[in-house]
Amino acid sequence: MAYSEIMAETMRADLGVEPGLSEKRMFGGLCFLLHGNMVCGITKDGAMYRPGKDREAEALKAGAQPISFTGRPMGGMVEVDAGAFEDADLRMKLTEMSLAHAASLPPKG
Repeated sequence: MAYSEIMAETMRADLGVEPGLSEKRMFGGLCFLLHGNMVCGITKDGAMYRPGKDREAEALKAGAQPISFTGRPMGGMVEVDAGAFEDADLRMKLTEMSLAHAASLPPKG
């Protein structure tokens, strides 16, 4: 398995029950989508979140890192390693920012 199922279960619990929430295997990991827009996901080495460009600096200040798995900057997205993922307060901040961003986008498909 390319990602931790334990981390995926934690992320599912953090997201709760949101109408329009779905899961999709992407990037060798698992992504969570709200009405087709990416919210967050589990990668091989940790987790990624999509707080959006407007709140990216806030997410970085909270403890996330610029996303690096693609080898190039991806504006509006951040990541945390497995150790930082254990910080429930950080996860909740990133989850709330990312859900709000996805909810602000028009539904896909």
